Amino acid sequence: MKYISTRGQAPTLNFEDVLLTGLASDGGLYVPETLPQFSLDEIRAMRELPYNELAFKIVQPFVGGCIADADLKAIIDDTYGSFAHKAVAPVTQIDHNEYVLELFHGPTLAFKDFALQLLGRLLDHVLEKRQERVVIMGATSGDTGSAAIEGCKRCNNIDIFILHPHNRVSEVQRRQMTTIEGDNIYNIAIEGNFDDAQAMVKASFGDQGFLRGERRLVAVNSINWARIMAQIVYYFYASLNLGGPDRKMSYSVPTGNFGDIFAGYLAKRMGLPIDQLVIATNRNDILHRLISTGIYKKEALEHTLSPSMDIVVSSNFERMLFDLYDRDGNVLADLMQRMNNETVELDADKLAKARELYSSAAADDEVTSKVISDVFNDTGYLLDPHTAIGVHAARTTRWNKDVPMITLGTAHPVKFAPAIEKAGLASPELPHHLADLFERDERYTVLPAELTTVQSFIADHVFG
Repeated sequence: MKYISTRGQAPTLNFEDVLLTGLASDGGLYVPETLPQFSLDEIRAMRELPYNELAFKIVQPFVGGCIADADLKAIIDDTYGSFAHKAVAPVTQIDHNEYVLELFHGPTLAFKDFALQLLGRLLDHVLEKRQERVVIMGATSGDTGSAAIEGCKRCNNIDIFILHPHNRVSEVQRRQMTTIEGDNIYNIAIEGNFDDAQAMVKASFGDQGFLRGERRLVAVNSINWARIMAQIVYYFYASLNLGGPDRKMSYSVPTGNFGDIFAGYLAKRMGLPIDQLVIATNRNDILHRLISTGIYKKEALEHTLSPSMDIVVSSNFERMLFDLYDRDGNVLADLMQRMNNETVELDADKLAKARELYSSAAADDEVTSKVISDVFNDTGYLLDPHTAIGVHAARTTRWNKDVPMITLGTAHPVKFAPAIEKAGLASPELPHHLADLFERDERYTVLPAELTTVQSFIADHVFG
């Protein structure tokens, strides 16, 4: 399996190099040159597989021999053996033909665990083989940070720096990041928003001079292809548990950086019968506005009850645009430059193609709270605010009620007490392994949203 950049000017890489590269040298994102394909018979034969064995079937073609099958299988078995639920990603019914795919049974109670627990183990394996030490730099709107630290803390060959927007993540999210012990773990609270943090990460990958040529940066954000690859699996798993592939499924996906729903698009292209993919956003609704109007226009980021979706610049949308624009790297490079600096209108044929692939809806905090309350009163099932937005989008855009609609349950509600309480409900207790979270010591540094200041902090701690 070979990987190419969305902007067409970076070297073609194999999986191992893509794992360690993150952002391409031309500023683009790596995608597979071709996608593995599964026939309906091949998918049907996967029905009885537990999650870890299904994951091996889906992931193995992407790795392309860079990691021996036996080693890859052991890594995957170890990854999903750490989840709290035997099913790993159980499906819960909340209405007739309406389901929640629970993706919050990993160690940090969010869907990011599916990719980042695997990514950490893949990095450990590859870096040990190469005898190389690297610097991980990532930005988080709440869940990526703790999942990345938890997934990578065991690796002896990394120093990890996670940037989060100061006072703009939930307390549980912050404490999950800042209470993990380790001499190689650094949490930086940026006096800005997530987009500021993400921009600094991208700029640092573009110019790594602050690391003196002695280390390389590795990405844990969903610009890292391995993140997307791991998320494809649970679309297959949910379908197979509800009668797929002999009937189609629809999915509603709470969307911030577009990685999770892009994985669903790839699952469809790989042969999984999917009827509808729904983009669910909060008030920071740039993707919904784009699908609705064809206009890509940045607006000021707002702080909401669903902080993991408080994002304006959705990095992975570039991967989607690459396909919409017929994989023409030169055209895409020009488009991305314009989208970063001005309001852009998609070509009519590209917009039509996007609307064939996606529906979309947005929900403000009032709607989010009402959905949490309504679903709890109807079923006794408690949604976190991001999943509630997914349920709202599913119900308002659904075009075929005979097709099962699966909302991705992206986080445990205990992580978002203010949203639960605003819905008039009591926040649940922390799971046993996090019961003492509020008693643990925190470690983080508050820095201004200045690139040179952040890079100097990283260099001082890597080389000091």
